[in-house]
Parts: sequence; C-alpha cells; structure tokens
Amino acid sequence: MEVARQLSFTKAAQELFISQSAISKQVKALEEYYKMGLFDRNGATVSLTPAGKLLLQKLEQVKELQNELHEEFSQLNAQFSPQVTLGLGASTTISLYVLPPVLSAYLNQHPNVQLSLRNRNSQNILNALLDHDIDLGIIDGIYKVSNVTYTPFLTDEVIAVCSPRNPLQKRELEVKDLFHIPLALRESGSGTLAVLEEALEAKGVKLADLPVRVRLGGTEALKNFVRADTCLAFLPRQAVKKELASGELVEVQLKDLQVFRNFNFIQRKGTENNVPYKNFIKFMKQQYSITE
Repeated sequence: MEVARQLSFTKAAQELFISQSAISKQVKALEEYYKMGLFDRNGATVSLTPAGKLLLQKLEQVKELQNELHEEFSQLNAQFSPQVTLGLGASTTISLYVLPPVLSAYLNQHPNVQLSLRNRNSQNILNALLDHDIDLGIIDGIYKVSNVTYTPFLTDEVIAVCSPRNPLQKRELEVKDLFHIPLALRESGSGTLAVLEEALEAKGVKLADLPVRVRLGGTEALKNFVRADTCLAFLPRQAVKKELASGELVEVQLKDLQVFRNFNFIQRKGTENNVPYKNFIKFMKQQYSITE
C-alpha cells in the first residue's frame, strides 16, 4: 500500500523504516500469489497496473472496515485498544499555532494513537490528500475540488502588521495606500496569500499592481523579515498573537479592508466514516467550542 501511495520503493522504505529489498520481496511475493504484475517499473519511475489499482482500492476498503471493527470492539471491551496511525496534513497556520496546544490532550485521551503531521501550504496539503499521502487535511476553504469533502473548522483573520519602528504603525490606512507601501507576502500556494488576493480583488485591486518587494515561504520567515524591515506584511492573527502581545509586531489598521480565512477539514469522498478521523475531528471541534 505504501509503495502504491508513494509510487516509489525508495520513499516507501524511508516511510516504513525498512529496507528497500524487504519491500521488493513482499511485492514480488504478492505478484506471484496473484499471478499478475501490480507495478510497472520503468527505470526510476513506478506506476500501478490495472491489477495494482484494483488491489489498492480494495485494501483501502479493508482498512476502513478494520477501523470500524476496532472501534466497535473497543466499545464492547475498553481493554481492547489497538495501535492506530493517523496521517494528517495541515497548512502552516494550523500546524504551528492551532494544533500544538491541543494535540497533547488528544494523545493523552487516545494513548493507542500514533500521529504524524505534515506541515505545508494549503495547496500542497490538498495535493497530498489527492495523492493518498495523507487521509485528513486542514486547509483554507478557498481551495475547492469536487472529489473532496469539506467540513468547517474555524475562522481566522488576516491582518496587516509591521515593525514597531515602522512609521506605518501610527497611521490608519486605506486600500489605496497599498499602491505606495512596500509589501512582504507569502509564496504562491499559500492560503494567506489566496484570501488576501481575493479580498483585494473585491475592492478592485490586483495584487500584481502593488509594490511587492519579497515573497517568503512560511509564516515564521515572513514574521522574522518584517520585524527587521520597513515592509508591511499580511499574516494570520493566530500566527502573530505572541508578537503583538510582546510588541515585536504592531497591527496596522486598514479601515476599508477585512480579510478572513475559513479553515476546513478535508477528506477524500468515501472516507468520511473512517472512525479514528471522525473522532479526531470531533475532538478538535470540541476543543474550539464548535458545534455541528
């Protein structure tokens, strides 16, 4: 299953912490058992044969049934507590500033769960879900595709910030002022950038017409840059709470612009009843006092 997801024997070996030769032996044994090839190998590239695609589809259904069975057995007998692995992916804001405070409580309540969290921008997390690299993501709601289920999680505001040494901090700005202020922004694919661009377009402003001096990959990189520079940056409020409280950054008011990000849990359609992930979503909503 891991080779099929990664389409790479090398990556699968790294993910599973076993040798590539051991994986190759297991795959060869499967192919001999089914009397047909599961992978097409062309040099360094690997792809699934029709039989491989069918086997992966059925194994994923088996995994869903196993999760349901384990959950029902756990309700019959609390002593039954099998190991569960959750593969999550979340955009930077969620990974760094929303999940960490509550993950410890979740793992304490679910000692049988082993959790891995991938931190990427929203577009990359969506791609990882579609590629079966993860089974649950949390991203900005702006990225919508038809074969993904979206469950609302929380809303955050994107605000303008600058260094306390920047003269901008004493001004109340309007959108038209942005044509004359150097900006530092997130990279393409960032949810923060996407919602900012959408909000500006609603005001008749194209991002390409603004004086963007630098684009940085990652919230922390952008925070560190703007602390030392005279640029204005747009960052999620969740991400700059500590810096605003300590005075390392200052919020700049834009009286005619409000930017909000709606975060959603994302799952591939057909996997919504996966019990461990349903429990995780329920727990996270309870922690943030979100009701259905």
